[in-house]
Amino acid sequence: MEEKKIKLRVQGLTNSQIQSGAYALVLAEEGPRRMPVIIGMFEAQSIAIALESLIPPRPLTHDLFMGYIKSTGFKMKEVFINKFDDGVFYSEIVLADATHEIRLDARPSDAIAIALRCNGNIYTTESIMRKCGIVIDESHFAAEKEMEPLPEELTMEDLQDIAKLKKQLCALKKKDLKERIAKAVSEENYEFAKIYKDELLRREEERKKD
Repeated sequence: MEEKKIKLRVQGLTNSQIQSGAYALVLAEEGPRRMPVIIGMFEAQSIAIALESLIPPRPLTHDLFMGYIKSTGFKMKEVFINKFDDGVFYSEIVLADATHEIRLDARPSDAIAIALRCNGNIYTTESIMRKCGIVIDESHFAAEKEMEPLPEELTMEDLQDIAKLKKQLCALKKKDLKERIAKAVSEENYEFAKIYKDELLRREEERKKD
């Protein structure tokens, strides 16, 4: 049975808090979940240009590919983020004409940069969204913004020391992790939110094994 697809839209771009020179591309469903994807500077620039409907003086690589698609008579049917493995997202570009369909492997950042130029739809699976998505609770945000900062929050230095990071995460209660997820998302710090969520997922997997 084919897994349910979730339609996504590009919500925006934010500077990466973890990787210098990288950006977090935030994808959103028609619901409370958001999915951050870390992308490079060139892809972020290309996506930003498409979001702002700007026309560069000379075509970028993604503009060139879009022009080639149009010249062949094919149209972009969709971008499908179909796999998440070891922290990496995988996707494919689906092209179609009246009689044929072509599927091309592509990095999500490249595929989405092209989709924005072709008005193509973006999808992922429910299982990927469930695993990588971060739930936004607007009512919880309002309360979180009035709270004092949580003590001993993660810092950039913590991310460089994996052993220390794991120790800090293990010391947090489930309730604390959920609160920090909400706070991080409210501040649009999606990368830290994902770190906290990954810790929750790890505990759930361990509980299932027991």
